[in-house]
This record gives sequence, structure tokens and C-alpha cells, in this order.
Amino acid sequence: MTNDGIRLTDLIENETEFIPLLSSEDEEQMNAEIVPETLPILPLRNTVLFPGVVIPITVGRDKSIRLIKDFYKGDRIIGAVAQKDVEIEDPSFRDLNEIGTIAYIIKLLQMPDGSTTAIIQGKKRFRMLEMLQDDPYFIAKVQQFGSQKHPERDKRFNALMSSIKDLAIQIINLSPNLPSDSVFAIRNIESPVFLVNFISSNLNISLEEKQMLLAIDDLLERANTVLALLTKELQIIELKTQIQNKVKVDLDKQQRDYLLNQQLKTIQEELGDNPHTQDITELREKAGKKRWPKNVAEVFEKELAKLQRMNPIAMEYSMQLNYLQVLIDLPWNENTVDNFDLKRAQKVLDRDHYGLDTVKDRIIEYLAVLKLKGDMKSPILCLYGPPGVGKTSLGKSVAEAVHRNYIRMSLGGLRDEAEIRGHRKTYIGAMPGRILQSIKKAKASNPVFVLDEIDKVIGANVNGDPAAALLEVLDPEQNSTFYDNFIELEYDLSKVMFIATANNLNTIHPALRDRMEIIEITGYLLEEKLEIARRHLVPKQLKEHGVEPTQLVFSKKILEEIVDGFTRESGVRLLEKQIAKIIRHQARFIVTGEPYNISVDKADLKKILGPARFHHENDEDPHVKGVVTGLAWTPVGGEILYVETSLSQGKGTLGITGNLGEVMKESATLAYEYLKSHSQDLNLDPSIFENWNVHIHIPEGATPKDGPSAGITMFTALASAYTGRLVKPKLAMTGEITLRGKVLPVGGIKEKILAARRSGIKDIILPRDNQKDIEEIKPVYIKGLNFHYVDQMIDVINIALVNKKK
Repeated sequence: MTNDGIRLTDLIENETEFIPLLSSEDEEQMNAEIVPETLPILPLRNTVLFPGVVIPITVGRDKSIRLIKDFYKGDRIIGAVAQKDVEIEDPSFRDLNEIGTIAYIIKLLQMPDGSTTAIIQGKKRFRMLEMLQDDPYFIAKVQQFGSQKHPERDKRFNALMSSIKDLAIQIINLSPNLPSDSVFAIRNIESPVFLVNFISSNLNISLEEKQMLLAIDDLLERANTVLALLTKELQIIELKTQIQNKVKVDLDKQQRDYLLNQQLKTIQEELGDNPHTQDITELREKAGKKRWPKNVAEVFEKELAKLQRMNPIAMEYSMQLNYLQVLIDLPWNENTVDNFDLKRAQKVLDRDHYGLDTVKDRIIEYLAVLKLKGDMKSPILCLYGPPGVGKTSLGKSVAEAVHRNYIRMSLGGLRDEAEIRGHRKTYIGAMPGRILQSIKKAKASNPVFVLDEIDKVIGANVNGDPAAALLEVLDPEQNSTFYDNFIELEYDLSKVMFIATANNLNTIHPALRDRMEIIEITGYLLEEKLEIARRHLVPKQLKEHGVEPTQLVFSKKILEEIVDGFTRESGVRLLEKQIAKIIRHQARFIVTGEPYNISVDKADLKKILGPARFHHENDEDPHVKGVVTGLAWTPVGGEILYVETSLSQGKGTLGITGNLGEVMKESATLAYEYLKSHSQDLNLDPSIFENWNVHIHIPEGATPKDGPSAGITMFTALASAYTGRLVKPKLAMTGEITLRGKVLPVGGIKEKILAARRSGIKDIILPRDNQKDIEEIKPVYIKGLNFHYVDQMIDVINIALVNKKK
């Protein structure tokens, strides 16, 4: 059976002659009727019948049609029970709900389309106990459900009924598809039971919820549930009304804005100052002055014609205008003229930076070749070194030296590939990548472009791989056709001089590292820091603090004290901060007129900067056997260190202390084993190694130490301890050893040599293969030093140990 969506108002409007409102007398008569023991059961497919309510149903199943026709001829009393699942075509007893309603067949109608419609009215509720037959239709044993007792009509009960009526009337008034006559029907219902049943039948709720209402025995509980459902439906209707009103207001505003914009456009056209026309005219004028490639000009004209056809109000108009403005602003084929005065370029580079000769030579070489050839691809350099050595600031000096525009782009923490290549122009807020944005700011296609902190680019992630996107930028074979997603055209970056900076090569993508010319910038030496401070840092800080050079003087000795005692770094950042701190302190006395030292002295350093924070070893002749001076490299410069060896009676064990790494421990073991196997060369009794324990220690145990370069130092210390021969005074050494007695080259020679010189060393033993490193050091830094180059470990003993025993 189906109820074709007919609601309360439909029944009132269309089937009035079949829907009498239940009076009090009718209700009493209906309650007095006796529920029969058996009833024919009519399954209802998508509706629930409530007592007193009249509804039309379309009868479609053969069983149901036969049942209706048989009992329409008789007493017309049947049982109407809703199906649990409306999808079941031929329900069984288990597919029906337990609670149903006795129905009276008011009228049977044969419709024009051949279907049968029955008008039925609910009487009393019943509970199905068991099914007695299912053919030709269902007959079940039933009993009455629900008590006939009604709650007392007190103020609370009357208020509840009044609230239900009011809410139902509000819903009818707010629903434009429900006729206002429905209000009359609701108001004229006197019976509270029929009111609750009538509204329950016509609520816009699911079949399960209606069956739940039918199964509630207590009238008060059922009325409260109906009130809650009515409240929910009213809220939904009010929300729908609000949304519809808002949409209507928004549409009205859009129509109003459109009409006003059309009127404004007409007025502007009459006055001759239409912004749309002005935009087109300005773009055409700028395009006429550009010297861009033919394919770019064609794309520009095509996109400009598209802009002319667009409505200025449309969102796409601003996107298209932005795209054309970016094309106009890019410096297509606009290059600055290089200055080929090599002497001037060298002068500029030397003026701004002390040292860095490798980088300066590379720039001068590039300019020389460019002058000879007239045109060549710019080099792609990567300056690699510790922080504070001037990698970034060198870019500005290079730009001034070659007379090019300068632009810098920081890559630290870059994680999105679109930052390099840009977004598609169809996206809202799209713009070109930072490469082309920087080129646009530089206003030339051949600037000096510093890619700062290239080693800190985030690798592959959910936003793409920015390091891979940089491959095209930094490849000389590809960057002449760099493709940006926003402009969707190729741009020539081959004339850009890229200078990348990095602190750590290990974190740079291998393919990216391969495309760049790596130039290592090591930390500054003490002598270089003194020159940098004297030439650059002190004048710069005096100027920034408004102090005249005659008002405050830093001597070379004081600058050396600051570098040695208050800084430990590869670069000069901390040194500059310490100089600035001293100048700020003295500026107070200059302003107040109080007396102060014009020439800064050690007392001023202690007062302003405090006690010296760092201590450097000085070579002191210990006159003790088994103690040898070695040379070490650190990220902040060279150092000297002592290797101490002592013997004690025992079983010939080797002890090593001093917070040493695995490589350094292996060097000590190598030295000891080589000494044992070649004891006859030093006139040593082999049994001495079985009766004496030896211990090697390197001071400053809190500092980790590692590397193979202390090999010959530990070998010499062991030889001195066992032979009793003292080490030559003012001598230091460095070199790796092998089990065959070879001395291999080591790194950091420049820093080690200058550390030795600062510490008063006169003689230095080095591997022969390191002789080339000495030749690269300026003669002024190694003046007064004697170098001894060795291939074999035994040669070290002959040079380092004297015949005097102790």
C-alpha cells in the first residue's frame, strides 16, 4: 500500500467530503468499540495509520486488492500495519511492525488509470500476537493496545496542547506550499487525542519515527515527543527562510552593482576617461618600447586582445591584467654594459674584502675572457665556507666591480617548488617564481644574482622538490630557456652571474653541486683578521656610531688581543660585535666630556669586555722526555697541542687518554707497534716493551680530538720516552703514519703553520707532499720558520730528537 505523499492540508483541500473532524461524541463511540480477536491484516508500504485519522491509500498488490474488496462488502473493518522495510514487495509476518491500527474502509474508488484507491479511517490500536493465515491474505490474532485512561486536563496539559496547536499553525504559515485553510482545521480540533494523532500522521518525519509515535502508550509522553518534533521542523523551516532571504538579498545587490557599473562605464566613455581603455592604452605604449623576442610579442598581442574582450567587472580581468603587467615589467633583452677595466675591478674587490684571492682571480678571469670574446655565458660560482667570512657581501662587490645590478635571494628554509617556478596564472593570487621576480626587481637580464644559503633548501616534500627546480636555473646548458609556470614562456638566464653561498656541501643535492664551480673560502687567519679589522671593521663601526677616527684609536696589539682572547670563529662577525661594544662604551665619555683613553689599552678591554674568554697554547720548552709539540686544525683556525708520554713498570700495555677519536687511537697504536718492530734502529732492547707500560695523553680532555695528523707526533713522543732523548726545542710537527713507516700528507697546513708561528715555534716537520701547500702561503706569514720535509718515520726521529738524554 502506498500513501502518495498526501499531507494534512492536501486531505483538507482535496478530500474534504471524506475527512470529518472527530468530535468528542465520535471519540467516545470509537473508544467504546471492542477489538475483535482476529483481523485481516493490510500491510501499509510507506505510511502509518493513526486512530481517528482519515487517509487515502493506493492498493496495488493482488492480496491487498482482494482483501479490500472482500471486506468492503462486509463490515469494512480491517487491520492496517506498516511494513518495517518499504523495499520488500511481498512482506511476511516478520516484515510487519507489531503495533497497528484498526481501519474502517470509508470508500473504495476505481481511478482512471486502472488503480484502486481506498479511503480509510483509523479506529483503535492493536498488537499482533500471531499469524493465523497468509493466503489469500493475512489474518492475525490480535489484542487491544494501549489504555483508555487519559491524563487529567490541568493547566500544564492544556498549555502543552496549546503549544502543539501554535507550533503547527506557525509551520503552516511559514510554508508557502501549505494552504491557509489548514489553520482552520487545526483550530477546530477539540479532542487532545485526535489532535496529537492528526499532527503525528501529517508530520514531515520518517516512517520509523511515525511508527515510534504510534507505539507510545502514554498520551502525555506522545504529546511531548510531537512537540519536540514540531519544534525541530519549525527551526528547519526558519533556517531555510533565512538562507533564501540572504540569497535573494545577495542577488539583488549583485544586480544593483552591475547596473551601477554599467551606468558608470557609460558616463566614463562619454567623458573619455574609461579605466579599461586607459589600461589597454598604457600597456600598448609600454609594449612599443620593449625589445623582446618575436614569440613574446605575439603572446602579448594575443593576451592583450583577450583582455579587451573581457568585462572589467569579471574576476578574470584582474588576473589577465596582472599577467600582461608582469610580461611588460620583465627586462627582456635589457642588459647593463659591463665595465672591462680590470684594474678598476681589482681595486674595487680589494677595497671591500681582504684576502679571498681565488674568488677575485676568477672574477677578473671572467671579465678578461668577456672582453676578448664579446659574449659568453656567465659563470655559476658556489662560495663554500664557514659563517662570517664574507661570502654574501662579496656579491655586492662583484656587482660593483663588473658594473652590473645586484640582487640577492635567500633560499634558507625554501620548501615549495612553486617558489622557484611560480604558479599557473589561472590560480587566484598566482604570481611568477622568485627567480623572475628578482630579475624584474633588478631591471636587467644580466645582474649579479646571489643565491644565499643554497645548502639550506628543503629537499623533496609534499610541495615538490625545490632543489631539483634549481637544476634548470643553475645549469649553463639549460638556463637560456628557463620556463616559469606563470608566464608560460622561456626566459634567458644565461647572462645572469649566479653566485651561490653555502656552509655545508654535504646537504646540497649532488646534481646541483655538480653544476656549480665550487670555490672554498677557508676561515681567516689571525693576521688576516687584524688587517680586516684595521681596514674595514674599525672604520665602519666608527662611522656607524658617529665617532671620528681621531677620537678613538685601536692599535694592532689591541686588535690582536681582541681576536685572540675574545673571539673564536672562522669569520669576523663576533670580532665586529666586540669592536662595536668598545666604541659604544667610549662614545658615552665622548658625549659627556668625561676623560677616557683615546687609544684603547688592555685595561679598557678588561673593563669593557671582561676577562679573556679564550686561551691559546704557547710553546714552552718543557725539558721533559716524551713530550712533543703537535699541530692541529680547528674550524676557527690552527692550534698547537702537546702529546705527553710516560712509562711505568708493568706488563707492556698501552694506555691512551685525552678524549680521542677512533682514528687518533689507531694512529697511537700504529706508532707503538712500529716502534716495537724497529727498536733495533733506536738501539732499544726489545724486552723493554714487555716490562714497561706506556701511557699517551693529550691535554684538554674536555675537547674532542680526532684525525690522523698527530701520527708522527705520537711516534716521536714514544721514541723520546723509551730512549730518554729530549726533543729539540721550539719544534712542532704534523703528519700521518703507516705501518710501513711512511709519512703521508695532511690538511689544514696554512692554519697550522700560522698557529705555530704565533706560538714561537721555529722548526716545523711536515710530510714531503705538503711542500706545495707551503709555497701557496704568502712569504710574510712564514718568515723566520724552518721547514723539514720527511718521507719516512725514522727521519722524524733523526731531526726531532737530540742526543742529550734525561
